[in-house]
Formats: sequence, C-alpha cells, structure tokens
Amino acid sequence: MVKLAIASNPYFSMSEIELSRQGKSYLIDTLRHFCEGRADIFFFILGGDAFVEIETWKDFQNLFTLCHFVVMARPGFQKTPVASQLPDSLTSAFQYDIETKVWVHLSGYHLHFQEISFLDISSTKVREFIEKGESVRYLIPPETEAYIYKHGLYREKR
Repeated sequence: MVKLAIASNPYFSMSEIELSRQGKSYLIDTLRHFCEGRADIFFFILGGDAFVEIETWKDFQNLFTLCHFVVMARPGFQKTPVASQLPDSLTSAFQYDIETKVWVHLSGYHLHFQEISFLDISSTKVREFIEKGESVRYLIPPETEAYIYKHGLYREKR
C-alpha cells in the first residue's frame, strides 16, 4: 500500500528494512541504520498520539540522539512550548529555544511540535471508517483505497 501511495511522488521512497529483519523490529535499530555515519539530515515524523507512548519504545531516550523529530499535533494536542509536552523522563535532556520555537536535545537534534490541519485523519480512523463501510475518499490516495477494498482489508470478520 505504501508503494501505491507514493508511486506518483518522486520525492518519496520506500524501504523494506523493517520487513527484512528477523524477529521484532524496533525504531531505534531503523534509525541507526539510516542515520548513523551519514551526512544527510533525517527527520522522524510521528503523530502526537504516538509520541505520548514514546516511553514504552525500546531505548526511547537514545532515539533523540540520532535525528530530528517532528510531532504532528492533531486536534486537541497542546502546541504551546511547555514542559508537559515532554515525558518526565526526557525533560532534563531537552531545552526549549524560544527564538526557533523548538525543543533542543543535548545531542543538538531538535524536537518540533507541528500543528496540522484540523482534519482528524489517522490510520486508526481510516480502518474504523472502512470497517463501518464509510467512505475514506480524500483521506488516502485512490490507489491505496482500491487496494484495501480489492483485498478486503479492515473489514469486520463475519
């Protein structure tokens, strides 16, 4: 589905690194694969709903030493620069830069909280809509939508 979703955009590429690993795949290993020893600048983008769970991720404290993070703040997620945006276990590793309006990690990498449109779109919502038989038009690329319906994905098992 990712291949279909990005096929028409020359600026996107896909990696199967996590699929090719034996056993569980962890973000820390993926970031090390792509970020360590390279001059490129990497940004890891995730939703605010995922960020609030980050303390449960393997070696989460070390994630911020590998690349910049962008937390996409969905509706209802606080955007103002307060320490409550950070898990308690991370507050000592970051400092808020009022000039650039980003959190700066001891490693020098940044943590951005970026507000997105007020369309409450998420993979969870897309799956819920499909399960209920509701339209996902304009929420995902048409090619991805066609694939989902062709393969009967996310439908309630009857």
